[in-house]
Amino acid sequence: MRPHDIQRLVTVGRPTVDPAGTVAVFATSRPDVAANRNVGQLWRVNLPSGTPRRLTQGVADTAPRFSPDGTVVAFLRGDAKGKPQVHVLPVGGGEPIQATDAPGGVSDYAWSPDGTRFAYLSRVVEEGRYGSIDGLDAAAESPRRVTGVRWHANGLGYIADRPAHLFVIDVPDIAGEPLYEPAAAVGIRPDTRAVRAQARALTSGTASHSGVVFTPDGAEVLTVTEEIELDARDLASHVIAVSVDSGAVRDVLSTTARLSVSEVAIAADGTVALLASDVGSSGTDFVAPGVGLWLLGPEGPAPLTDAESVDLGEVGSHVTAVGEGFLVHRRSRGRVHLERLGRDGSREVVVGGDVEVNGHAVGGDRIVVAVSCPDPLGELELVGGGALTDFGGSARAADVVTPVEVEISGRDGYPVHGWVATPQSEGPHPVILMIHGGPYAQYGIHLFDEVQTLVTAGYAVVYCNPRGSAGYGRTHGRSIRHRMGTLDMHDVLDFLDAAVRADDSLDGARVGIMGGSYGGYLTAWTIAHDHRFAGAIVERGFLDPISFAGTSDIGSFFGHEYVGEDPAQMAAQSPMAVVDRVMTPTFVVHSELDFRCPLEQATRYYSALRRQGTPAEMLIFPGEDHELTRSGQPRHRVERFDAVLEWWARYLPVTDTAVD
Repeated sequence: MRPHDIQRLVTVGRPTVDPAGTVAVFATSRPDVAANRNVGQLWRVNLPSGTPRRLTQGVADTAPRFSPDGTVVAFLRGDAKGKPQVHVLPVGGGEPIQATDAPGGVSDYAWSPDGTRFAYLSRVVEEGRYGSIDGLDAAAESPRRVTGVRWHANGLGYIADRPAHLFVIDVPDIAGEPLYEPAAAVGIRPDTRAVRAQARALTSGTASHSGVVFTPDGAEVLTVTEEIELDARDLASHVIAVSVDSGAVRDVLSTTARLSVSEVAIAADGTVALLASDVGSSGTDFVAPGVGLWLLGPEGPAPLTDAESVDLGEVGSHVTAVGEGFLVHRRSRGRVHLERLGRDGSREVVVGGDVEVNGHAVGGDRIVVAVSCPDPLGELELVGGGALTDFGGSARAADVVTPVEVEISGRDGYPVHGWVATPQSEGPHPVILMIHGGPYAQYGIHLFDEVQTLVTAGYAVVYCNPRGSAGYGRTHGRSIRHRMGTLDMHDVLDFLDAAVRADDSLDGARVGIMGGSYGGYLTAWTIAHDHRFAGAIVERGFLDPISFAGTSDIGSFFGHEYVGEDPAQMAAQSPMAVVDRVMTPTFVVHSELDFRCPLEQATRYYSALRRQGTPAEMLIFPGEDHELTRSGQPRHRVERFDAVLEWWARYLPVTDTAVD
């Protein structure tokens, strides 16, 4: 595929299924270069084997959820100011009605069990900030006083002055009179019956909240609460239940339980289940966290899964209570499977094979899943009934190739698992070693635009999941703690060498290396120790652990957990400490608003390369954050691809003539 072909890649969001299991509704999304944004609508498909049809005509409709009686679908759509608001429409179609008018937009929501209310989360800004006073420019706002270790977040910015709070609002009557705002008048009382229902805040204060789950009787809403202004970083979560009527709060899970909670679910009998990991007494033990399923009992939370071997984190993970069991996503060896876990610890694979399950929903006795595969990026499937959509046809028209899965034995006999993608033309092909971020993440089997674009340009791409990656057990993931750049570097280089030896169409004399985030770290580290590469691309990298601690949104714990706190130990794992050894021409790519790996990581690294005479260039994207390559503006994503291909054309041309 070529850079503009990212527009062909359709992703399918987490579906929703009506209680009877007769209809599924889901959202799609794809990059649109002309609109310069991701666009998508809701689709409806009758079960078990209907033809999908578009249900809405919005620009970017997302997060559909059926009402408890299955007659209405709620979803998020941007209002006139682009803020996501809850809308409702009949499942048969019609004109959507806006249900919320939250100034900060809605980030998550849930139907009450009786279908009369929504509970939702919205950020509440401090008065005078973020345009809350007309004519007050951001540069003229009052200064911010920071008293804790955390003050910002990637993709958001400052956070202490806009916590996310919990609200409830009545669901509008879709059969009633149209809603409208009254005109300004003197001496005339507006007809308040025709104005949108007023929301009622259930939480307040400086704490922020995530997750919205009603109890089965609808009397309370469970949410995860987090204090921002802390003296020391603590990843342990506090789960509370808030009374819908009185706002009274009771503890469900105290931070003394030392669990970091990513999602809460409640079974019909009231049993509370948590997707969570144990952060230990330090509160920051997050390296290879071993996210698992926990059940809350009278004695507190108890794990239902083994943290050492089971990983239920990332890749759209969520949990659904089904009868006496729970549906979860399990990540393993580049796949994500859907499994049913019993309360007795039993396990059943519901969706396995060569798929990555990105979302699921249950209705009646039917389960519908959103999946990614080696060919289509996103499809909807009925478990036991096959595919419901065929969005992959557009991607197939872009001439994608199927990578070959490989496992090699490294220098110490350790198995390294990954893939090799090769152009369809005859070789020998120049080779690019690609390294993923994380480090506790994994390359998977899904169609990957980064790989496909390089292959179409004539490059063989070699990519693997070295030690430190997810999907191979907790020991594998924790093996590089306090020794980054050792086993992980050996694994990626051993995988590259083995791939070249096994395939004569790969030209081992012409190789490049690239990676983003942790992949940027390992790229920068590798080129300081191995000088075989014709060129390198270091993107959004973690490059200096010392400055990272005071600039990154996760700097208060990430570097300390991965590289330690002793200055000598940190320097022994720091690309900045060995930048003077780099001779490889290096392209440094970064985003202005990246608060995960802040811009200074790139600028200081690039400046050091230039001062010592190493060929280097830097590309900085305005208005983008750490997620540029995944959810950035489509035009920027295309421009980035163009720049990457131009760099490789200069330093690793498909022909065997490189620049001096």
